[in-house]
Amino acid sequence: MGKVLMKGNEVIGESAIQAGCKYFFGYPITPQSELVAYMAQRLPEVEGLFLQAESEVAAINMVYGASSAGVRVMTSSSSPGFSLKQEGISFLASAELPAVIVNIARGGPGLGNIQPSQSDYFQATKGGGHGDYNTPVLAPSSLQEIVELTDEAFRIADEYRTPVILLGDGMLGQMMEPVDFEVTKDNKEFQKDWATTGTVGDGPPKTITSLDLDDVRLEERNKQLQIKYKKIKATETKVECYLMDDAEVAVVAYGTVSRIVRSAIKRARDNGIKVGLIRPISLWPFPVEKIAYYSNKVKSIITVEMNAGQMVEDVRLAVEGKVPVTFYGRTGGVIPSINEVHEQILSMVNEVAK
Repeated sequence: MGKVLMKGNEVIGESAIQAGCKYFFGYPITPQSELVAYMAQRLPEVEGLFLQAESEVAAINMVYGASSAGVRVMTSSSSPGFSLKQEGISFLASAELPAVIVNIARGGPGLGNIQPSQSDYFQATKGGGHGDYNTPVLAPSSLQEIVELTDEAFRIADEYRTPVILLGDGMLGQMMEPVDFEVTKDNKEFQKDWATTGTVGDGPPKTITSLDLDDVRLEERNKQLQIKYKKIKATETKVECYLMDDAEVAVVAYGTVSRIVRSAIKRARDNGIKVGLIRPISLWPFPVEKIAYYSNKVKSIITVEMNAGQMVEDVRLAVEGKVPVTFYGRTGGVIPSINEVHEQILSMVNEVAK
């Protein structure tokens, strides 16, 4: 197939199909509507099923049903629609049903606008819905990485029987870049003996539910979920470190903002400033150990986000007060510039030098 020029939302759709997803239930909302349109066109071509639900609430519950039958299934939305899916995501987590949920975030709160934002970080990484649960969250920074992480999302979902969130923003969804789909694919077959596909009279009926009125049994289910989440933390944490070997200042950023930060770091390096980038790829599990490791080596840390300060809380928890952690962010869909980030790096270097 070679490299093809595609829009980010369409790359997500094709990557999901390449990963074996043939079932999609969604609802159009900018800036991810192209993903819905792409799946509507492509899925019939691969003998799949596309259905535009009457609402985001309906879509996530259709995902619950399809996942119960053991198929790879995906839904997508943008911030307000993602909020409407939270109850269903909690149900998926409790019933231990694999699914991939895409959020191409927009400016908020409320209806907001269709510009890119990272203000859904708390919602994605801290559960979002009710109850004690977590969802793995993957945050690509390029369209090629979308190809790889979409495949990873389906693998993680099936391996751990959990919903997985692919978190992007309006910039990632709307930009165009050349991508190569001929990357290593997850071809592992997962046995889904739990799926409600019938028993043909062999053994008891299969049931999937999140309802258990017995508090002792429900506590035991919660304990088993926490054991699973501990395993995910141990095996699925993903992070990139850029120019950190000799860095005296670290910038922590994820997603599309990390691309801007990378350019600012190159400029600072040209001026003799030893600065590097720590880019969380999995936002949950968060790369606590890697950030803690570098907090013993650098003099200060800056987090750059398109929000009022969310990931910075996880960075500060990981640092445990060893070095100062400052925050720079833009909100409402405003994208920080390379100059702005460069100025923040210079300001931090001067502050440390005092």
